Amino acid sequence: MSLPSQFKKENYENILIYHYVEELISSFVEFADENLKDDIISTNDLRFLLRIRFTDKTTQKDLVNLFKVSNGYTAKILRNFEDNNLITRCEDPTNRRRKIVELTDKGIEKTDLIIKTIDDHEKQQLKNMTPEEFKLLKRLLFKFLSED
Repeated sequence: MSLPSQFKKENYENILIYHYVEELISSFVEFADENLKDDIISTNDLRFLLRIRFTDKTTQKDLVNLFKVSNGYTAKILRNFEDNNLITRCEDPTNRRRKIVELTDKGIEKTDLIIKTIDDHEKQQLKNMTPEEFKLLKRLLFKFLSED
């Protein structure tokens, strides 16, 4: 990944974490657009499918709240996933008005492919790091984002 000109080795400590994350996301989107050519799911919608994969009993409302998007936008994405047999929506037995969103077998296969692509991108981006540095990076990111 080539960094913008304002990213210099001598000022790396002065760059906001936000900008590092922004560059990582931009780099991944470019990588995914090249490696996940898909007519069903836009690169922007991958996060919804992945969140469904890794969250137990998620609902449309949960996704709206998590991603800070409208209910209509989320409904459109979920409808597309449902039309393409990636998800099902079933009634929550504890609250009949809520619909739990779950992956189908096809959705699991699709997320397996997405996860592999993310892993390939990480390996490409981290090729200049030692395994210890990679573990440290993950540990620090976890610490940075955790509430403890």
